[in-house]
Amino acid sequence: MSIDVWLAYLLAAIVFSFAPGSGTVNSISNGMVYGWRKSLASIIGLQLGMAVHIILVGIGLGAIVAGSELAFTVIKWLGAVYLVWLGIQKWREKSALSLADRDTTVSAATLFKRAIFVNLTNPKTIVFLVALFPQFINPLAPQLPQLLILGITTLVVDGCVMLFYVLLASRFTRYIRSTTVMTRLNRLFGSMFIGCGALLALARA
Repeated sequence: MSIDVWLAYLLAAIVFSFAPGSGTVNSISNGMVYGWRKSLASIIGLQLGMAVHIILVGIGLGAIVAGSELAFTVIKWLGAVYLVWLGIQKWREKSALSLADRDTTVSAATLFKRAIFVNLTNPKTIVFLVALFPQFINPLAPQLPQLLILGITTLVVDGCVMLFYVLLASRFTRYIRSTTVMTRLNRLFGSMFIGCGALLALARA
């Protein structure tokens, strides 16, 4: 994988991680209620759940590439279209984060287990990875090294972004709850998703 391709994926991974989702809600909620130190366990849990999705996607894409280059190309196009559709959906979201009250006596181990469950039970994660990974994989090159690079990059970026959200939530609670702030964030990242999808599609035209 060339450095240019990796940098392009790095940018896409940053957009993916910053975009509000279930992992974001989990991180912000924990940061607000438990503080950043105890919330570190939940960040690790989120990444473990994400790693399971990455492994499943990698195995599936590897099998598809080995079986049919045409099928892989079709998935790449569908992925680009999905990114545009996701951007449109994000642009239309306006609600603030819904953060339920938590028991402040819970242990870090409990937060860790909850976070694993949050990502494991989020089908949008695996669908997004299926849409995103093929855009940066060369089907003519060895698959495992490419998938490892993409997977590790995803986990490191997402871990750093979730830490950012935890720290932000622990200091600026009332802004995170704001409907106006969340609407602007959704529109910002929605526009980024649409742009990424359009650029990927045009690059193959």
